[in-house]
Amino acid sequence: MNKPVFEPDTAPLEVLPRDLSAYREGNTGIPYVHRFDSGKPGPHVLINAITHGNEICGMVAATHLLDTGVRPKIGTLTVSFAHVEAYEAFDIDRPYDNRQLVHNLNRIWSAAMLDGAEDSPELRRAREMRPVLDAADFVLDIHSTRAPVQPFWVYNEMDRNTALAAAVGSPQVHLVMPQDKFPGTGVMGYGHHGDPLSDSGGALVVECGQHFSRSAAELATDVTLRFLAHLGLIDTPAGTPAPPTPQRYRLLEVHMVKSEDFTFTRPVIGFETFDKGELIAMNGTEEIRSPCDACTIFMPTRMPIVGREAVYLTQAI
Repeated sequence: MNKPVFEPDTAPLEVLPRDLSAYREGNTGIPYVHRFDSGKPGPHVLINAITHGNEICGMVAATHLLDTGVRPKIGTLTVSFAHVEAYEAFDIDRPYDNRQLVHNLNRIWSAAMLDGAEDSPELRRAREMRPVLDAADFVLDIHSTRAPVQPFWVYNEMDRNTALAAAVGSPQVHLVMPQDKFPGTGVMGYGHHGDPLSDSGGALVVECGQHFSRSAAELATDVTLRFLAHLGLIDTPAGTPAPPTPQRYRLLEVHMVKSEDFTFTRPVIGFETFDKGELIAMNGTEEIRSPCDACTIFMPTRMPIVGREAVYLTQAI
């Protein structure tokens, strides 16, 4: 097999970080967390941005809510900037390096990690933000992707999440995560949000497109407003289209990078399909093969780092 070269990232930096110091104080006693209570019954909705430091689109959506004075008609709205420490480590010459500082902030929300003895900037911030997640009924966690692929929802496989994503609408593609397949515990799986026995609320991740693209920032803002409108906190934005018929994929396997000598059998960016048994990648001497016909891959790594995720293998539902 010829070893493909991992191409350098060439996506233009259309949207860059801005200074967030004006948002530090908030009004909750937790830095960078803002809460607005309508005084009327209704859901408590959390809009969470920059779980990863270089996912700029969430910052754009969150600052839009704060800068334009969006306030809930019912219930409570909380707006949070999660990993500002990583966000502030942005280097325009290495714009992909500040995703995390030590841990992946979207993998450590288990009791074992949060109550354990280990320490890192991400664990300190997650522990600080636990009350924010505990208080929320609904969570929208805004993310973006390294490659310029079509946007998609990600959620734990529960009826309440499936219905919520379908009702909010675009993006059309849904990545459905069985409880035992997701690596670690994400924001959307913390506490009652990840409890399959709960019959209320909902927690979604939206992957809005390439990290620094203007279209990702625009979609993040649009999805945020539609999410709030669906839950009754604001009026439905003018021109909101009818929700599309969802195109769902169920996660089958997550492969981690085990060797520095990791490579795919052909150049990939995501959404490529493979036949059953077809070789997808070599993880050192270990083969990664398609477990089914028309296996669709999500989020293939473009910078293999041992211990981090290499590729998600899925099947259309």
